[in-house]
Amino acid sequence: MKNIIGVHKPPAPPKAAPEVKFITIDDESAGQRLDNFLMRHLKGVPKTHVYRIIRSGEVRINKGRAAADSRVQAGDVVRLPPVRVSERQQEKAANPAPAREFPILLEDDWLLAIDKPAGVAVHGGSGVSFGVIEQLRRARPQARFLELVHRLDRDTSGILLVAKKRSALTHLQDQFRERETGKTYLALVAGGWPANKRVIDAPLHKYLLPAGQDGEGERRVKVVAKGDPDGMRSVTLVKVARQLAGFTLLEVTIKTGRTHQIRVHLASQGHAVVGDDKYGDFELNKSLQKQQGNLGLKRMFLHAWRLQFNHPSSGERIELLAELPPELQRFVDHVPAPKP
Repeated sequence: MKNIIGVHKPPAPPKAAPEVKFITIDDESAGQRLDNFLMRHLKGVPKTHVYRIIRSGEVRINKGRAAADSRVQAGDVVRLPPVRVSERQQEKAANPAPAREFPILLEDDWLLAIDKPAGVAVHGGSGVSFGVIEQLRRARPQARFLELVHRLDRDTSGILLVAKKRSALTHLQDQFRERETGKTYLALVAGGWPANKRVIDAPLHKYLLPAGQDGEGERRVKVVAKGDPDGMRSVTLVKVARQLAGFTLLEVTIKTGRTHQIRVHLASQGHAVVGDDKYGDFELNKSLQKQQGNLGLKRMFLHAWRLQFNHPSSGERIELLAELPPELQRFVDHVPAPKP
């Protein structure tokens, strides 16, 4: 009888323990908030952990404690404590975003303006492995700096700005924060929007869906009463672009940039954005999805159409336009005008 000898694999070598790192701030990173700087360098580390190591004093700037909103300057030395990245995040790093370019509306040495398609997140996170910015970085490995200036909802199409220099990013973000930009969207809503309803000034409050509800833990936004301590002032300007049978095409300009602002404000007036799966008319959306041909609509009808801003280098006032995507234009063109 032959002896059966078990084959034993040698134990896997132990994983190298994470070590303290010291990073010297270069000119491109100068002026950035500490928390944003860390999230760029500690890819895969949860936001909550990033803020925890700042609060605990494990992150240091020039050997001193610092706050999340401290600004790093060229020549500063930032101490990063040992941090572990989850296996899921390691796997994600090993399978980077696919390279992808997007339709370009404007590009120079300072910025890139693209026409983002619907269905693409602007960045990874919240269950999305990657977004526009990760795909752009992958497509442009020679680019030293690419950062989102602002954001669009995943299901919203249209103009998205990306900075190619740190100075351009801060300059453009300051304009957005100080409301010096002009942001106008095209939105199709259910029903006939009253032409005299031109301003919606209603505070908004962000919250998470409670346990037991569909979409538990998802972020939502609602209108709250003026004076509510949790409300953020939100102002939306509305202009009727075209009346259609059963719908109205609106030009919507936001004076404040709150999460889901347009969607929630329009729905609060009884005229939800068509195709909106969070705040819309679900029965109407379902019926439009089932329609064949040009009267079928399988996405939210919200498009970042026009953007005005001052160029970060020349100061010239720039106006960009992104025409309606074909699937939205076809729908509008084939809905009849309202009966007189």
